[in-house]
Amino acid sequence: MTVRILLCDDHAVVRAGLLALLGTVEGIEVVGEAGSGEEAVAMAGRLRPDVVLMDLQLGPGIDGVEATRRIASPEVHVLVLTTYDTDADITRAIEAGATGYLLKAERPEELFAAIRAAAQGRTALSAPVAGRVMDRMRGAAGPTLTERERDILGQLARGLGNREIARALFISEATVKTHLGRIYAKLGVDTRAGAVAVAKEQRLLP
Repeated sequence: MTVRILLCDDHAVVRAGLLALLGTVEGIEVVGEAGSGEEAVAMAGRLRPDVVLMDLQLGPGIDGVEATRRIASPEVHVLVLTTYDTDADITRAIEAGATGYLLKAERPEELFAAIRAAAQGRTALSAPVAGRVMDRMRGAAGPTLTERERDILGQLARGLGNREIARALFISEATVKTHLGRIYAKLGVDTRAGAVAVAKEQRLLP
């Protein structure tokens, strides 16, 4: 099966380079070139390519994210190819419907593999981008606290001191202090009040 590609980049030299590069690959055919977001949307509707290779920062008019939002469908997959790897850019592109997100520093073999993956609707991410996505997911999930640490947080929220917490949980004060140190480190705080505030904000209290 031949993967039909539409290129979208506002730099003619970049498009020419991609055209020359992809022209050497069996099973990949460039069916069109667009120099703007509006042009890409119109050409995607007319040509119905399998994959649109989309730059994010385009000239005047709609940017790559908006073009992606208008183009992406179960039949036409958008693979972002850009120099920008900020969290905001990655998030906006993925939320707009991009199937993959590659950086222009990728080796040609990685690009070819990503194009074939995108044509099948499979996610394709540059290694640095995948790392940033995982970091964001871990951050969104919040810190991982043990059951005992959650118990101690609950006692903190009630306003108990170390000795009272030790009595309530049948552990020593030294153990309470050890757990508190770990809790502070995980929550990024250095006070009891700070720990309780962050725990409430992230809904970590039992």
